[in-house]
Amino acid sequence: MQFTRNLLFTLLGLLLLQGCASSKKSRVIKKNIGLRLNSSFFENSFTGVILFDPLTKDTIFQHNSNKYFTPASNTKIFTLYASLKLLPDSIPSLKYLVKNDTIYAEGTGDPSLLHSSYNDSSSIKFLKQYKNIAFHFNNYEEEKYGPGWAWEDYDLYFSPERNSFPIYGNVVTIFKNDSLHVIPSYFRNKVGELKQPKNRKAFNNSFFFEPSREDTLEVPFIIDSLHTKELLEEVLQKKVSVINRMPEGGKKTLYSISSDSLYKRMMHQSDNFIAEQLLVLGSSTLSDTLTSSKSIEHILENELLNLKQQPRWVDGSGLSRYNLFTPESILDILNQLYSNVPKERLYSIFPSGGDEGTMKDWYNGIHGPYIYAKSGSLGNNYCLSGYLLTNSGKTLIFSFMNNHFRKPTTEVKIRMQSIFEHIRDTY
Repeated sequence: MQFTRNLLFTLLGLLLLQGCASSKKSRVIKKNIGLRLNSSFFENSFTGVILFDPLTKDTIFQHNSNKYFTPASNTKIFTLYASLKLLPDSIPSLKYLVKNDTIYAEGTGDPSLLHSSYNDSSSIKFLKQYKNIAFHFNNYEEEKYGPGWAWEDYDLYFSPERNSFPIYGNVVTIFKNDSLHVIPSYFRNKVGELKQPKNRKAFNNSFFFEPSREDTLEVPFIIDSLHTKELLEEVLQKKVSVINRMPEGGKKTLYSISSDSLYKRMMHQSDNFIAEQLLVLGSSTLSDTLTSSKSIEHILENELLNLKQQPRWVDGSGLSRYNLFTPESILDILNQLYSNVPKERLYSIFPSGGDEGTMKDWYNGIHGPYIYAKSGSLGNNYCLSGYLLTNSGKTLIFSFMNNHFRKPTTEVKIRMQSIFEHIRDTY
């Protein structure tokens, strides 16, 4: 009995000492971050930070964490969350039904079909089996661009149009070695070897490629049912009829690539097109009509109803400046992901410091990555939210949002990295 009592007191003492040490570390970190954020560097911009220990449930530091910020591509964290809730392990590629010798099909928003990063042809191989193909292209019921997107970006690779049946990533890929190469070849006669201020005309599919250009150019093409039909016919090598609505009957679903492969590209390369199409895909599991807003509304009303600060969430990519999120709401999503997704999978989906993509040149540790996080950049804005691994073996969750600065983004990143390194080495 005496031995048991002594052991209990010893354990309690160790827990108290550990708690005191942890509390001391928290105070040191809080003081250090506070001093840095109060420096003249941050005085003319708007900064919000929250740092959380998911094991102890303690908020170690917070500053403007309940204020709304323009999140840029931090929006993709919410898109990832929605996708994990709405989509199965493999991507729904087509919905279809067969009557007699005809297959009737419609798209789900799957962005992988003949995309340069995946070159998936699951739908093509499947459709080729049928003598007659009838396609419904009009099940997407939103604008081709998201609310608040910059109109002048129409010719840039990161701003393809949204639709129900993407093909080739909804971009024309142009490059030159011995001769000019255009993918898809359907647009070959629409490419002029000229130097122009824009890569494409604003209202038609006429493209421009500077003859001396050495790198590959990707230019979004204008979507319409005729172009999609003819592109599909080109790869199928057979005629496709267009129908105004699907016939009555129970539809089946064809699946393509693994969902994680889309999530990783969205997060690592900050791929806006895939982010947008993931929300369209999500709506295909809720309804026969496709809209990204349907996915957003469903997640906010069913999964995130109790968020302390409800976001203004308007697109999947974060291209829109209409999006408004607080560091606390982003941290809430990150914490849910941390609690429900196996760590190996979660950390493979998030970009890691010093690795490829948007984090390649930043936040790299000596013995390996110590940050797994999503960055977000727009003019005068830079945000980073994710997971930080400390030298003591702790995992912390953070959201660090910077809006309205006039200094170079590199200088903002340098100061953020210094803060993260202090946290890593101290906690």
